[in-house]
This record gives sequence, structure tokens and C-alpha cells, in this order.
Amino acid sequence: MKLSTKGRYAVMAMADIASSGGDSPVSLAEISQRQEISQEYLEQIFAKLRKCGLVESARGPGGGYKLARDMEDIRIADIVSAADEPLQITRCQGDAIEGCVAGGQCITHDLWSSLGRQVYSFLAAITLGDVVNKRNLALQAAVRRAKVHPVRAMA
Repeated sequence: MKLSTKGRYAVMAMADIASSGGDSPVSLAEISQRQEISQEYLEQIFAKLRKCGLVESARGPGGGYKLARDMEDIRIADIVSAADEPLQITRCQGDAIEGCVAGGQCITHDLWSSLGRQVYSFLAAITLGDVVNKRNLALQAAVRRAKVHPVRAMA
């Protein structure tokens, strides 16, 4: 899966801010120290998170970043996507066959493509609040997916 440190670090940093519990901004220096992530790397990530409306910045003494929305309204998939991380497992682009084997689909293309969709679906069903509050992530994802796609009762 092509999920580099940028996506993982973005989620770690957002969880750090969310777990601070207050409305006061958290400095990148504090996040850097607690999460052992380079401050320069965090600056790159937070520029993208801010551009996507996931965090707000405050300048000056006591400045830093805070969540732009409630942590229950921020999906992990949104954070990873904002950090410019493709959730892709195949070597092809999405479900396209370009880049696969000899201009066609490789023998395992559908397997990896389906897994990629499952991973994305899972991350889209988990909120930052779920992570911070250490909820059962598999259960939370299943409940949210069931609410979106309820099983129709048999007649």
C-alpha cells in the first residue's frame, strides 16, 4: 500500500491536537516533541491540512494550530487525503489498467484493487474522535457503514 509517513504523521499530529482537549492552539514544536516528528516535516503537512480546512492557524505568542471542526466530524480518510497520500495498493492508477502488466490487468489486479477500496472505506468510516477516544475502530466502522447502507428487510 502506498501510504507513506506523510499520511501517518498527519493522523498522529491531528490526534495530538485533538487529545489536547482545549480550544487553544497547539504549537508544532510541542507536537514535534511529543510525537518525535521533525518540525520542518510537520510544517509541510500542516500547510496541506490548513488548505483543506482541517486545521486553523493562530500566529504570535501562544500560536499554533487547532482543529477547524469537531474531532467527531473529521474522517481519517480526509486527513490522509489532505496530506496528498494516495490510498492505492495496485501499481496501476485506481482501477485503470495503465501501468499494469503488458497493457492489461495483472492476474491479481482485482484482489489489490478491492483491498484498496476496503481500506479507504474503513478509514472513511473512522473519525479522529474514534481514534482519540480509543473506541473499537472495527466496530465503529461497521456501525457507520451500516447506517449509510442499511440492509433492507426481507418482505
